[in-house]
Amino acid sequence: MAEHYTCDVLVVGSGPGGYVAAIRAGQLGLDTILVEDGRLGGTCLIRGCIPSKALIEAAEKFEQASINASGNSSIGLSADKPDLDFKKTIAWKDGITDKLSSGVAGLLKAAGVRIVSGWAVFENAKTCSVGDDKITATNVILATGSKSVELKGLPFSKEKDGPIISSTEALDLTSVPKKLAVIGAGYIGMELGIAYRKLGSEVTFIEAAKTILPGFDKQLSAPVSKWLRDHKVSIQTESFAKSVSTKDGKHTLFYTEKNGAEVKLVCDKVLVTVGRIPNTEGWGLENMAVDMDGAFVKVDDKCRTAMRGVYAIGDLVGEPMLAHKASAQGEMVAEIIAGKKRRFAPAAIPAVCFTDPEIISVGMTPSEAKDKGLDVVAGKFRWAANGRALTTGTADGGGFVRILALKTTGRIIGIQAVGRHVSELSGEFVLAIEMNATLEDMAGTIHAHPTLSEATMEAALSALGHPIHSV
Repeated sequence: MAEHYTCDVLVVGSGPGGYVAAIRAGQLGLDTILVEDGRLGGTCLIRGCIPSKALIEAAEKFEQASINASGNSSIGLSADKPDLDFKKTIAWKDGITDKLSSGVAGLLKAAGVRIVSGWAVFENAKTCSVGDDKITATNVILATGSKSVELKGLPFSKEKDGPIISSTEALDLTSVPKKLAVIGAGYIGMELGIAYRKLGSEVTFIEAAKTILPGFDKQLSAPVSKWLRDHKVSIQTESFAKSVSTKDGKHTLFYTEKNGAEVKLVCDKVLVTVGRIPNTEGWGLENMAVDMDGAFVKVDDKCRTAMRGVYAIGDLVGEPMLAHKASAQGEMVAEIIAGKKRRFAPAAIPAVCFTDPEIISVGMTPSEAKDKGLDVVAGKFRWAANGRALTTGTADGGGFVRILALKTTGRIIGIQAVGRHVSELSGEFVLAIEMNATLEDMAGTIHAHPTLSEATMEAALSALGHPIHSV
């Protein structure tokens, strides 16, 4: 029997923006309904951030075991050659996502949020159909996320074991491809390509830009480039993938180099990672009278759309398309609906690339500061002078922490780092900028020894002109 539900808040999409918005709205006493067509957790939890990090961790352990078996361990370890049961690896990864998805369900239930399973289609700004049921809400939060971009000549394979895959399928393969072509050397392609190289694949990157990781400056990407060279990963920049042909079960990728020459590459899988676009089709957005900003839904600093009582958050509203941005916006919007005074104006949003080595960028880079005409001072501290970095392998292949501050006041406006296991430092970096910390604040804060975090303090000392452990 068809139902007609009413509620204070309707949230569409259960990714890190949507489920956080729903939980917070429920906590604030708002009658809340969450609509989700798939599993709770959205792209990040089910087919993105979390499963990719699980695969990266498994790949790291397999590589280390392989190094130990080869007799090349720098710390004297040796072992038998490891075997990889990849189906078991994927099952382990799925177990993690299952646990977290169940956890989200429990949190929503505890907050009193009603969950309606199905695809929402809006007939107007405040009413949608989900199958035979209807929902009418006083406030609507759109959190539909994004999807992988398809290339015109390389549409994703419809068949289950097809050659052309997105990051979603790359996380659900039943075997490690012997030869993997990755189209796009941005952070998604790099993370997955490096993981599969560690698992034994021969990997070739095809990138249209002049450099890998075009979103990061050359100093930050240089240690990653070194890892790729050391591990015999082929990088074809200023090159364009055109098509894939299949004959006798063999797949051939055709691409053109910068000189116009056409190249053929035989491979088992072609992973296309050329970006993501917001999910705006198929759910009646055109009936909601919201304004658009290019491909994105246009919002103000409270995530309000042009339609009163309709909000949009996360990947749907533009860059940076990051899970933690969506979560922050979701929490904020729920509080605004509940009557609190909030606006979305973060001093910085951290960006982390889980390559080997990892990259963190928070706030401005030196080139961005220069473009804005800011008078700045920078300090850098290399991992090679940090005791903990030497014992964990973080110092291998170079890497550093770099801090940027205004010359007049010393206020920190940007911190970047590259090195193994450095992603956990991102919290300190963004907190320093959010709290308007100065170089003196950072340099005067006693950091535990021996830890990687000491490098941030040392970089601040360097910017002040009196480094202790570097020259």
